[in-house]
Amino acid sequence: MKVTFLGTGTSQGVPFIGCPCAVCTSADKRDNRLRTSVWIDAPEASIVIDAGPDFRYQMLRAGVKQLDAIVFTHGHKDHIAGLDDVRAYNYHLQKHIPVYATAATQENLKREYAYIFQEKSYPGIPQISLHTIQHDTPFYINGLKITPIRVMHYMLEVLGFRINDFTYITDANFIAPEELDKARKSRVFVLNALRHEQHISHYTLAQAMEIARESAATDTYFTHISHQLGLHTDVSEMLPDNMHLAYDGLTLHL
Repeated sequence: MKVTFLGTGTSQGVPFIGCPCAVCTSADKRDNRLRTSVWIDAPEASIVIDAGPDFRYQMLRAGVKQLDAIVFTHGHKDHIAGLDDVRAYNYHLQKHIPVYATAATQENLKREYAYIFQEKSYPGIPQISLHTIQHDTPFYINGLKITPIRVMHYMLEVLGFRINDFTYITDANFIAPEELDKARKSRVFVLNALRHEQHISHYTLAQAMEIARESAATDTYFTHISHQLGLHTDVSEMLPDNMHLAYDGLTLHL
């Protein structure tokens, strides 16, 4: 199974518009971060988790030719704003694209993309088929098992996912012990780490590191990173050997 980080940035991306800081003006490509998303290319299925405003460019940059499904963690704009661009896959693959989301996230999609769901549809609109994720029930895409993990993003419930030995959690600031158990001893654990300072709805780097230790993962990669965290090189030097900053384009083989 191949995992590619399509984007590792926060909701505003890095560089942050108009910011002159060292991170936003860095020449290191690892400091340039599109909105958070990941591509899972497994023998059973090719899936993308979240399709934010950079979805089109991310698909082009990563060369994603086959798309069997999009799986959404939650309905915030930086995670759903690129759904319209599935039209290219409708054309090339000649099929509706399955979209997996909770009932609450589906309501966000229906508000943002009302034209997709109108009874009398306009020619050329995105063609999707909705599949409802039940919070506590694993689901399958072409035989690939995906286990939801319930986490909290301030007052909003968000889903992370475990796929084989890979666990992906973004936009969280609380994980109940019984939910963290679902991620325990993953070979690769991906977790959000926004910045060093306390935040109302995201883990800080220190908090994410503690969760990573509790998970007993072999390796942890941090994502959903803001320019406030610091330069990739500087922060990486602070991390233990089994913890890493993810960056756009990073590919892992499990």
